[in-house]
Amino acid sequence: MNFLFAWRYFKSKKSTNAINIIAWVTVTAMAVGTAALVVVLSIFNGFEGLVKTLYSSFYPDVRITAEQQKIMLLDDATLAKIRVLTNVTAVSMVVEENVHLQNGDYRTNAVIKGVDENYNKASGVSSMVTNGQFETGSVETPALVLGVGIENALNLMSDRAINPVTAYLPKRGVTSSNPLEAISTVNLQPTGSFSIQQDFDNKYVITNIDILKEMLGLKPNEYSSAEIKLANVKDEKQTIAGLQKLLGKGYLVENRYQQNRSLFAVMQLEKWAIYGILSLILVIAAFNMIGALTMLVLEKEQDIQILQAMGGSRKFIQKIFLTEGVLLALTGSIIGIILALIFSYLQVKFKLIPLTGSFVIDYYPVKILLTDILLVITTVIVIGLLASWVPSVKAARQKVSLRAQ
Repeated sequence: MNFLFAWRYFKSKKSTNAINIIAWVTVTAMAVGTAALVVVLSIFNGFEGLVKTLYSSFYPDVRITAEQQKIMLLDDATLAKIRVLTNVTAVSMVVEENVHLQNGDYRTNAVIKGVDENYNKASGVSSMVTNGQFETGSVETPALVLGVGIENALNLMSDRAINPVTAYLPKRGVTSSNPLEAISTVNLQPTGSFSIQQDFDNKYVITNIDILKEMLGLKPNEYSSAEIKLANVKDEKQTIAGLQKLLGKGYLVENRYQQNRSLFAVMQLEKWAIYGILSLILVIAAFNMIGALTMLVLEKEQDIQILQAMGGSRKFIQKIFLTEGVLLALTGSIIGIILALIFSYLQVKFKLIPLTGSFVIDYYPVKILLTDILLVITTVIVIGLLASWVPSVKAARQKVSLRAQ
């Protein structure tokens, strides 16, 4: 019943034109705030999805590392058990170490990854090669695949055949006072370069695991990590639990999110910060709502007194004006959501707003999530209820003073 009264008040023409103007200003402000909130959240979703896609090309579905140490021990029998697990499709053994690279007068530091023959099955790096090919060579003919940032830092020419790169690595367990005896040196032939994301392009180079283990002096069953490709990522929890049970204590088994906690935490923090800032637009719009409802209460004073005389409780009258506030807020939010959906479709279809600078895409990505829309609607309803609380209480406290004419 209170909705019917609120709807009638909402759509009926007011005796004072200012009330109509303020009401529609409120609706417009709510629409603009809602549209802005949905669009910005959707752009954050688009960038988040893009970053996850880029990072998934480098990071595996699941990674096994030593919990405390840099190097872990993993014997052939345990590896065989891991490879036959139901959800495991590929296991690649990896060794990582800091390296100093030199090409003539050009030098740079990087992280070198030694990978085995299964790496292309467990990782998507080979699909991101932009120049040359993904070839890591062997112990006899060691090769190197570089991030484009490292490639540029070393000033490598397009004809890699005449540009071998010298790698300097620390030897494990060497206590000699002569620093030269603690350093391994090898010439690696660049075969290709990959471009994924700046964090990887400027940091990593990839070579054969056997040559790297030989240079570092590692034993056959010593590795930095094991990178695993899953058949179904949805079942990763069960797979990780099975791996942890198989390996026991001392090993860390992480999914892709856990491997990049800080990145995803920052992305979520930024999204919630933007949500809070843009919600202030809706709060500002709520001040117009307070004015519109206060003026409406004054105009409907006689109606309120009639309802009280007919037995309408204060709670009932308060609900009428609370519902009126929610109607104003919801009308604006629905219009705003429709505008946001139209804009998002046009952005994806026609790329209305370009993205300047060197990036993997040339326009702002947009991804609308139902959860974001529900969050925005809930926010609008809460703000509408809070804004209409004071006018509704004032309406409920009206005293009955009907006089016979």
